Amino acid sequence: MSVRLISPQDMLQQTPYHHVSVATGTTHVHVAGQVGQRGDEPVAADDLATQVAQALRNTDIGLAGAGATFSDVVRLTFYVTRWTPDKIEPFMAGVQAVAEEVGLPMPMPPASLIGVEVLFEPDVLVEVEATAVLP
Repeated sequence: MSVRLISPQDMLQQTPYHHVSVATGTTHVHVAGQVGQRGDEPVAADDLATQVAQALRNTDIGLAGAGATFSDVVRLTFYVTRWTPDKIEPFMAGVQAVAEEVGLPMPMPPASLIGVEVLFEPDVLVEVEATAVLP
């Protein structure tokens, strides 16, 4: 494996992600922002958990296209519209709903969750970017 995920002892431990990833390899994979839409179909329900789950499925498809999996991911960035702290429960429900299906390690690789006012379409609630390193 080319990626090692760690959370050093003196860092906050109660997080759904690791704080640090250490990667060795020469091939970098960058998956552009994926949303809660399947192919050309309309955006999934106006439900954050459903959109998070589909966005992670789409990220998995992008990684697979490059010969990578979530075990190769060194960084995830989530953009969520009109973020408020009470949205963490449906957000994490979406993550947990597909983690096993797509092979997303829990805790996740280092991740940032960034609140934004709006994404490229009004029905899009979340966008996920991934960076992976292959040996």
